[in-house]
This record gives sequence, structure tokens and C-alpha cells, in this order.
Amino acid sequence: MNTAKATFQVAADTLAPWRDDVLTGTPPILYPVGAGELSRLEVGPGLVSLFGGAPGAGKTAFTMQLAVDVLRMTPGLRALVCNVEMPPPILLDRQLARLSGVSLTAIRYRRLGAAEADRIDQGLHTLEAIADRLGFVRPPFTLANVAACADEFRAGLIVLDYIQRIAPPGEHGDKRGSVNATMDYLRQFADAGVAVIVVSAVGRTKDAKGRSSYAGDGLNLASFRESSELEFGCDDAFILHPADDDAEGDMMRLRHLKSRHGEQCDLWLTFNRSIQRFTPTAPPPAKSDRSPRRAASRANPSVPTSALRALWGRTEAASDDKGGDA
Repeated sequence: MNTAKATFQVAADTLAPWRDDVLTGTPPILYPVGAGELSRLEVGPGLVSLFGGAPGAGKTAFTMQLAVDVLRMTPGLRALVCNVEMPPPILLDRQLARLSGVSLTAIRYRRLGAAEADRIDQGLHTLEAIADRLGFVRPPFTLANVAACADEFRAGLIVLDYIQRIAPPGEHGDKRGSVNATMDYLRQFADAGVAVIVVSAVGRTKDAKGRSSYAGDGLNLASFRESSELEFGCDDAFILHPADDDAEGDMMRLRHLKSRHGEQCDLWLTFNRSIQRFTPTAPPPAKSDRSPRRAASRANPSVPTSALRALWGRTEAASDDKGGDA
């Protein structure tokens, strides 16, 4: 005999308050993280946003851009960054490059002249305006220290870069168990009203030729390292990768792999690596559309292009075009 106590709720009991909330309630709080298409990203209290990508894809640059711009557009909000690979001065170098438009190389090697002075001053002024609301976790890079720092700093946003290197409390059998435990705790952070941005490493996958690679089209929810709880525990999951894996360009695709509360929507971005800036852009044309002649031939391979031209020449529209050009 089953002695477990049953706990459930009939829909009729919650229908009235739910209906009132739908019709007159307040929407969830979401922090603005950027202009244009970037404004579609949902970052806010109670949400865990997961970002992954291959080494060098720009994960740190992108998430730091989001964090700094959230502070710029949300007065009073405090953000805490735990980055296990880059100290605060390096992260600030990158943000100064982005905000000033002066190359990161010039800033890193302190090769700044009079020509850059005004832009550097503007970038510094922007960072100074948020400096007292931006905190950095110092070692040890443990989740216990992150929690203590977030509590003392009164952080409303926590950025973890990256999760596989931040140890949770307690003993765990392997790396997978450790990452799962970390995500469990981050879920509790979010449930307490904190916005959480998580950066994750990804594993290699097989490309179209069967080679082990970080090809973007092969990356998916299972690509997050020691995944399991990562994809289940987050509210939104993204993979950042070059738009065309065969080309070394600046166009990037932010693939939206999971959305717990809304619609999945990929974003296309231009990554200016010299100044570490991501800017929304229009998606590239589909490969089948890049050559109109080849596209027409594929649409009807039995009809040659010359025949299509001849057919067009006999239409009334073609006659109108000729008249208009005269």
C-alpha cells in the first residue's frame, strides 16, 4: 500500500487568481542589456542565462558587454563578476576599448597619444559612472565565496565565467557531479531574486566531414561541458559561434537553443575584435540565395537560365520595363 501523501492542485483552484494576474498583473522585471536586437535577451531576477562557445568565440567579451551595459541602463543595480581567467584590469582594458573605440592593442600596451585622448576620456567617464556598482570576486573562486561576496556587495546580477572552474560546496564524485551541484545552487540564487549569467565551456563535436571540431552547426544543448543540469537548470541557453564556420569573419551567430519562458530567437552579431565590441546586424543571406543564377537553376534544373530570360522577354512586364528605361 502506498503511504505517501499526495500533493497536487486542481486547475480550477488557481484559475481565478491566474486570470486576474494575466489581465491586470505586472510583467516580470527584465534588465535592458543592449540596443536593437540585443534588447530581446531576457536577463532579470529569477532567471539563469547560459552562454557557451568554443575557445576564442568571444564569450567573455559578450557577457561583460551585457553586464556593463545593464549597469549603464539600470540605475541602482549592482553586478558581481567572477572570472577565473582574467583579472579585473584586463577586463577593464577590454571594456575601455569597446566604450572608447580605441584598439585594445593600443590600450593594452599603453600606446595612447593625443589623437585618442578624447575617446579615452569618454570611455573612462562611462566606466567611472558605474564603478561603484561593479564588483569582482577575488580568489578563492568557489561558489561559497561568490555567495558571500554577492551578499555583502548586494549584487542583483552575478556573472560566472566560467562555471566548470567554480567549485561548489561539499565533496563530489567527479567534475560532472560538481557542475551539477553548482547549477543547483545557482538556481537557488535565482529563486532568491538574483539575475545570473553563466558562461560555459563546450565540447568538440563531429563536423560534416566527420572531424572533431567546434563547428557551430554541430553544437547543441548536449555540447555544454559536463552538461546534464546545465541545460535543465537554465532558463535560456545560447551558443556563440562564427556565422560561417568555413570563413574567418567577424559575423557571429548567437544560437538560442532553449527558452523556458518565451520564443527561441537567434541573434546575428558583428564582433569587432580590435575593440571587443558586439553589434547587432542583419543575418547573412542563405547559402542557396547567395548566387541568384545558381538558385534559379536549382529551383528548376531542367530550365536553363537563357530560357528563363527569353521567357521574361515575352511578358508584358518586360515590355513595361523597356518602356520605362527609354
